Amino acid sequence: MHRTIDSIDSIKKLYYPILAVIGVPVNLLAIVILSRGKCGLSTCTTRYLVAMAMADLLVIVTEVILWQIRSYYFPVSFLDITPVCCVQAVLLHAAGDCSVWFTVTFTFDRFVAICCQKLKTKYCTKKTAAVVLATTSILLCSKNIPFYFVYESGEIIDNVPWGCYTKPSYFTDPGWVGFDWFKTVLTPLLPFALILLLNALTVRHILVASRVRKGLRGQSKGENHSDPEMESRRKSVILLFTISGNFILLWLVYVIEFLYYNITGTEPSVYTDSEYIFQQVGYMLLTLSCCTNTFIYVVTQSKFREQVKIAVKYPVTSIIQLMNKQNN
Repeated sequence: MHRTIDSIDSIKKLYYPILAVIGVPVNLLAIVILSRGKCGLSTCTTRYLVAMAMADLLVIVTEVILWQIRSYYFPVSFLDITPVCCVQAVLLHAAGDCSVWFTVTFTFDRFVAICCQKLKTKYCTKKTAAVVLATTSILLCSKNIPFYFVYESGEIIDNVPWGCYTKPSYFTDPGWVGFDWFKTVLTPLLPFALILLLNALTVRHILVASRVRKGLRGQSKGENHSDPEMESRRKSVILLFTISGNFILLWLVYVIEFLYYNITGTEPSVYTDSEYIFQQVGYMLLTLSCCTNTFIYVVTQSKFREQVKIAVKYPVTSIIQLMNKQNN
């Protein structure tokens, strides 16, 4: 078991720095490009995508950099002071929840836009998006405040408490046990179920609507007519399914491990080598989900690709223009 832990730790010591090096710039790039509003997306959709990128960036900073990387490369720092560590735990869990639930709110927004035409004009607006995102953020941050009281210090040096150890009562006290279940059901079990349900309903609606439109436009008889509305809907659906599908795939291992832990009653502290590896892979994949959306935009959105090319070329063209001015 010790050899397995050492091997996994060696992989994680390399994995998380690479994740941070990639995750921070790609999320910043997504925030800047999407905020400019030149990607051909509605203002409503843009706000959800920007919020998702900001939440993902916060996860990279709090979970990957300040928690994982810091624990491996800077095992003793001011972040180990108990109150600071407790605040970090609150921010870490809040950022993770926001990253997940912003994906849910985006999925619901696209569901309404595609399947509920009467509600679309009232719900799919930039004002509604702002209210939904702000309300979601406030509720999730409030929900994670109890994490400040989950940990206790390991030692006190010069009247300063150091260390961040989970209180034993967290595993036995009915209130804390209930909170732990509520936390896990809220993220990611409920979002997992909601995204699957909303995508299933969206697919069903699209199939029915597609057959109806083809019949009305004569395509069922072999005629070939362009359909701008269906083309626009197709692009929206591709973006929706790639983002939500990516979330489901990368969180699947974590969800399976959680269900295994609760169904079998096996404590993680006594996991076998294979069970421990499976658990750690789940953690690594869910953090990876915070770096993939930008690549999804590049693959699925042609205008986003154009903006990325402009952003990449901008420093080079600026230097060339500056050199030309100096030469002249």
